[in-house]
Amino acid sequence: MRIILSIILIGAAIGAVAFGILGLQGGLMRKPPFELFPDMDRQAKLRPQEPFKFMPNGLSSQLSPAGTIARSEPIQTASGPVYRFEDSPVNTGHITGTTNFVAANPIVVDMALLQHGRDRYDIYCAPCHGKLGDGNGITKKIGVMAAVANLHDKRIVEMTDGEIFNTITHGKGVMGAVGPLIPVEDRWAVVAYLRALQLSWLGTTNDLTAAQSAALK
Repeated sequence: MRIILSIILIGAAIGAVAFGILGLQGGLMRKPPFELFPDMDRQAKLRPQEPFKFMPNGLSSQLSPAGTIARSEPIQTASGPVYRFEDSPVNTGHITGTTNFVAANPIVVDMALLQHGRDRYDIYCAPCHGKLGDGNGITKKIGVMAAVANLHDKRIVEMTDGEIFNTITHGKGVMGAVGPLIPVEDRWAVVAYLRALQLSWLGTTNDLTAAQSAALK
């Protein structure tokens, strides 16, 4: 009994000390609460265009020195190179200046892109959606995720490439965001490969060119 009482008293004492030091964060009181890490709220930084006497022109924001070379390589799109910081469909999946999704993949789709997209798909998408895109991945088989989207459903097939890119980037529902994990080009490569998967399921001989149809005979 004495041991239990001692534990209660010690706990009460620790709680009282902690309360006395930290106070009521966010509450009204005559003295502000003690901050263990004040730099989390008040960081030593300069805001854009803020006066800064250290610089000759008195501004914190400075132009890049003459001859500066961009640190990143541009993304090669069907309409030309685009840098990752630009408000461009290849970076956002949206038509510039709108909230509408782009209809088609802005990156040139060739066999190399499709093969790369398959590689990325198998790593990041197949565990849930399955190798065939039918929603029967390993996570469903072991009961981790009871419901996974079938990528051949009409709803997803009719999505624009931009909307699929947006879903990969930011996630949707129980699906987490993959954008922080893979670069922009890889996400578009996955979109291209997904379209190939869908075509392999839903395509017919009517989708073939005359030359392709002749080759099958």
